[in-house]
Amino acid sequence: MNNEPAFELRDVAFSYEGKQPALVNVSLTIHAGERVAILGSNGSGKSTLLKLLDGLYFPTQGVVRAYGQPLSEAAFDDDTFNFAFRRRVGLVFQDTDVQLFSPSVWEEVAFAPMQLSLKSGEVEARVDGALRALRIEGLRDRAPHRLSGGEKRRVALASVLALQPDVWLLDEPTAGLDPRSQCWLIDFIAEQGQAGKTVITATHNLSIVDAIAGRVFVFDESHRLAAQGTPEEILSNQELLLACNLSHAHRHRHADSGQEHSHPHSRPPAHAHDAESMRLTPEVQSPRHQTKELKDT
Repeated sequence: MNNEPAFELRDVAFSYEGKQPALVNVSLTIHAGERVAILGSNGSGKSTLLKLLDGLYFPTQGVVRAYGQPLSEAAFDDDTFNFAFRRRVGLVFQDTDVQLFSPSVWEEVAFAPMQLSLKSGEVEARVDGALRALRIEGLRDRAPHRLSGGEKRRVALASVLALQPDVWLLDEPTAGLDPRSQCWLIDFIAEQGQAGKTVITATHNLSIVDAIAGRVFVFDESHRLAAQGTPEEILSNQELLLACNLSHAHRHRHADSGQEHSHPHSRPPAHAHDAESMRLTPEVQSPRHQTKELKDT
């Protein structure tokens, strides 16, 4: 392990089939141990960025580095590099049905640790610890495709947790979750940050940003990096949020005067969460190499 940034992008661009741009001239640095939010409306390039960071896609221009090492097809042809990277970086897709395919929850969570050639006892300990940490012990024999959306999300997280990654890449993790599950997920992200993990969350949900991140990157609808800053700086910049389609203006008619005014609106800030409400077991902390490509959301 070195002291290089977790990720560094320099003049990165990516296009689907060489025609549809998803990212344009992106340069940014993410340091190890940071909690970062990637903000942007649907189609701005957030999911594509996560797949570049996970080595599922490779830039059509520029360079992506992870811990100082360029991420390229040639790099992943080296089994030693590929193994070390997949152990270190874990991606949880927005659509959990893409990620879950095993007959039972236990087998799903065990799949990735088994690829590490661990002894059976170590695999069992990691799986049991991840199930316990995610509070899904009762689902161990259930078929993942028969679970609820919130349960699937926990199983997907457990399948990464069992690998004990240094980096979490989360794509719209609150999508489809009820308020209680969203609060639980925010606590989970906080726990990973407190454990020194790098957590990068792609979202357009402004209400969770100040709770999940210390720094924010904002992408606009032209697929460019429009701004970066603290959650307070970004969320207070209504002009930026409007320009990036992360906020919208409502017209209001005042009853006393009959006059109309246009006011910007975004989702309210998240309330504070107690990270102690969900304690993760210390013994469990990159999911399997997913190759199915999804259109960027």
